[in-house]
Amino acid sequence: MNYLIVEDERFAYEELKRMMTQLRPHYQFEKRTKTVIDTIEFLKFNTVDLILMDIRLADGNCFEIFNHVEVTTPVIFTTAYDEHAIKAFKFNSIDYLLKPFDEKELESALAKFENIFHSNSYKPVSKDFEQILFTKLKNRFLISKGENYHYIETQDIAHFYSEDGVVFLHTFENKRHIINYTLDQLEQQLDNGLFFRVSRNCIGNVKAIENVAKYFNSRLQLTFSPPCPHEVLVSRVRIPDFLKWMDGVLE
Repeated sequence: MNYLIVEDERFAYEELKRMMTQLRPHYQFEKRTKTVIDTIEFLKFNTVDLILMDIRLADGNCFEIFNHVEVTTPVIFTTAYDEHAIKAFKFNSIDYLLKPFDEKELESALAKFENIFHSNSYKPVSKDFEQILFTKLKNRFLISKGENYHYIETQDIAHFYSEDGVVFLHTFENKRHIINYTLDQLEQQLDNGLFFRVSRNCIGNVKAIENVAKYFNSRLQLTFSPPCPHEVLVSRVRIPDFLKWMDGVLE
């Protein structure tokens, strides 16, 4: 992972570089640019995985950069001013850190970046990021039964799972209902502090996980309460992310 720092103030740059070295020593520092013009010239001919960008630079507002060069790289904005927050989130923004910020705040932003983007299949595309960022989290689901409707609060759902192409929600009251969503859609609309895609056909609520046990072939076996109707195994490649989620290490 390599990164660019866009910062015109020497002290702010040195402090940010120090924190990055402390928090992510395996990340490679690529370059520091101080102005809009310098940054445009760099991005025309170079690519990085992450940009840490101050908003007010020596020769103008950083948003001018996006008018002159296509930037698909995730950006963590750093600034002493809060009035640009809404605009910042239109430009691949991972987070908006108000100066002076500390290592804890930067760590949170980096974790968010890694959670969203750091996967082998990730290809940075602005529209995809915007869809992820602005998808509203669902706090309830409408259920139809015969001619009647009622809703279920999302926090009352223990897990979602698919069977033969049909997706069910299963409540803590041990009732299940068919819903017209795919698990991929649900994964983008659920609070990832509460829910995790534990397997290809199951999304679980952390409060429903009763036991986690090591299983054959370096996998983990999950026991839910109320129980899931089929065996739930966390694959070997998903275990690191799953354990971080269980430990509360999130965006």
